[in-house]
Amino acid sequence: MISGNVPQHLALLAKTGFLTTALKPVPDWAPIAQMVILDAKSGTLVDLGGAPMPTRNRGKFNAQDFIEKSLAVAPVDWELPVTIEGNAIKDDQTGKLLGRVRSAGSNFQRHIAQTAFAALNDGDGTNYGTGYDGLNFYSNSHLDKGAAYVTLQDNLDSLALSMTNFETVRVKAKLAKDDQGEFTDYNYDLLVVDPTNERLAFQITSNPEDANTADRARNPYNGRVNAIVSPKLDTGAWLLVASNETIKPVLIVMREMPHLEDAWKDPEAPHGGIYYFNFTARYQFYYGDWRTAFMGHS
Repeated sequence: MISGNVPQHLALLAKTGFLTTALKPVPDWAPIAQMVILDAKSGTLVDLGGAPMPTRNRGKFNAQDFIEKSLAVAPVDWELPVTIEGNAIKDDQTGKLLGRVRSAGSNFQRHIAQTAFAALNDGDGTNYGTGYDGLNFYSNSHLDKGAAYVTLQDNLDSLALSMTNFETVRVKAKLAKDDQGEFTDYNYDLLVVDPTNERLAFQITSNPEDANTADRARNPYNGRVNAIVSPKLDTGAWLLVASNETIKPVLIVMREMPHLEDAWKDPEAPHGGIYYFNFTARYQFYYGDWRTAFMGHS
């Protein structure tokens, strides 16, 4: 509902993009999350496991199976109500007050990005649920039920960030197998760290030399792995992510994009009346394939 008492220059701007705040062409969460548009209030995401590998034809038809993976999802309601006084709009000589109202809607972008990194950091099933296999996203006992490959795998370690420990986790990630028992061979090209690990992260990802060696050996990860720093990670936490795969560690299940839901004026309020703007959205965060992210240290 947009009330007729609301100044049209505010309401129109709000309806066309968070009061003129444009969406980022590449959102902050893009390397670690993918958005899934949901066309109902709840549902079940369904996907197939790994494709079987070719086998030698020995004169008879030998069909091989996929397994089905599913995850129940249900977006939740989010809202962001803001107010501004009528006299403040009339008397403002700088334009800053209107800018504050405009920026309120854009905080949905920040919320989605920050919560995506918080979910990537969490992974214990407490805040964002478990993965498709019913286990915590970071677990020492991942197993796809009904799969051809039934050996336990893990993506959870407790190793302080160092070149040696980074390599240990990366080797384990590169040796991960899909439910058919084939190597996924994902490109683990992103190191996500908390601010206390920023200097060390860039030593690992951007220094042409291995600073830990006496003879300054070449750093094999220079230019092949990027680093992202997020304050939403726990102190000392770091993760290795396959950021360029079509599947991501975090799923943003979007039912209703952020938008201006209501705008109205209370003319009896003091200071020239109060204008109200209520931005709303419906979305929630879930986990994708655990093989796309490995926890080095939580």
